[in-house]
Amino acid sequence: MQINLTKSVTLTPVQILALGFAIVIFIGAFLLHLPISSQSGTSTPFVDCFFVSTSATCVTGLVTVDTGTNWTYFGKTVIMFLIEIGGLGFMSFATLFALILGKKITLKERLVMQEALNSFNLQGLVKMAKYILMFTFSIEGAGAILLSTQFIPQFGLAKGIYYSIFHAISAFCNAGIDLIGNFRSVTPYYDNPVIILTIGGLIVTGGLGFYVWQEIYSYESEKRLSLHSKVVIGATISLIIVGAILIYLFEMNNPSTIKNMAIKDKLLSSLFASISPRTAGFNSISTSEMTTASRFLTIILMFIGGSPGSTAGGIKTTTAALLFMTVISVIKGREDTEMFERRLSKQIVYRALAITVISLCLVVTVTIVLSITEKGASLEYLLYEATSAFGTVGLTLGLTTKLTVAGKIILAFTMYAGRVGPLTLALAFAAKNSNNSIKYPEDKILVG
Repeated sequence: MQINLTKSVTLTPVQILALGFAIVIFIGAFLLHLPISSQSGTSTPFVDCFFVSTSATCVTGLVTVDTGTNWTYFGKTVIMFLIEIGGLGFMSFATLFALILGKKITLKERLVMQEALNSFNLQGLVKMAKYILMFTFSIEGAGAILLSTQFIPQFGLAKGIYYSIFHAISAFCNAGIDLIGNFRSVTPYYDNPVIILTIGGLIVTGGLGFYVWQEIYSYESEKRLSLHSKVVIGATISLIIVGAILIYLFEMNNPSTIKNMAIKDKLLSSLFASISPRTAGFNSISTSEMTTASRFLTIILMFIGGSPGSTAGGIKTTTAALLFMTVISVIKGREDTEMFERRLSKQIVYRALAITVISLCLVVTVTIVLSITEKGASLEYLLYEATSAFGTVGLTLGLTTKLTVAGKIILAFTMYAGRVGPLTLALAFAAKNSNNSIKYPEDKILVG
């Protein structure tokens, strides 16, 4: 279905979605480029403003200049609003303003919302948008209150409240941008369970997806969860637990990370290092000093990301779970993919496969291009950076601040593609094909 915006321009919902994010990014870059945004009183180079605006809008967290020391409160507030808009989607905010102004939500706007929210149908989208906004502000408010108990004693009332709100929004929206300064993220608070668990809880909450939380909220009356929610919850818990155990085992003898910590802090840091790559970007231990095994595991977690309809990026937990169960079904000789005693259609499997293949091609291509532009950087660092950008994570081994102008532009596009969605972006720029009802004769090829 198409949307006629003017007599001469016809855009599909996916094209409007891709264009909307691009517009928000450029507006943010312009505001950050203003001298009022910089602590020095002079304009920050536009390429850095563009990179940071893309990172904030795409809720990634990679930054080329230190957020805590480079920007004024005006600049920091711009970044905070970009994170909120990027995390919830500009269509959610457009719906909010339309409702405030008493404007009716039209069919074409509902179609764009359906694409933005990964909804199965058009029914109840406006109600869902209201729920998303109320749920988000409530959770972020609760997180800010918890964080304020730690930040106010350290920074004072006004600064402590501002820091609490900023980090609550950044954590819930899975952005990973912090104000601590000097690119330290939350490493100074590795032994503070209130800050680590609050930020970790906000990351998981934002990464589960709004539909899942709506079903959890209504479970007492409905007494059932959809297959989608079961898969999301099961995959999320499995990835967090398995990731935490493996990181603990990989890092337990590493003196540069957790070896010399108390057992409580070791467990806390391992858990946080498992949660954050999907896809928040905060870190409580040095990522560059982690073992090779932990860094590779982090790359895998970053690539998988969070869940559909959430603030997270990556190929999504449902996609990874669907492909895994498809492999299991093939091994067992079953014709269909089965999950929780339900059969899934071939179309969903094809879509999951397309998303994964496109995403892999994007990450590999970006890694190869970065190897040309960023001379001297190791393959591991380049792959880590490319995956972090695609998964809208924000973790880095220290390469981001050393990027060339070409490297910054390449990673900015990667973050944009990761937030909008690789398949959505491909559909937005793909040529329109007419329906083809021709079916060719079936044949066979050897595989494996």
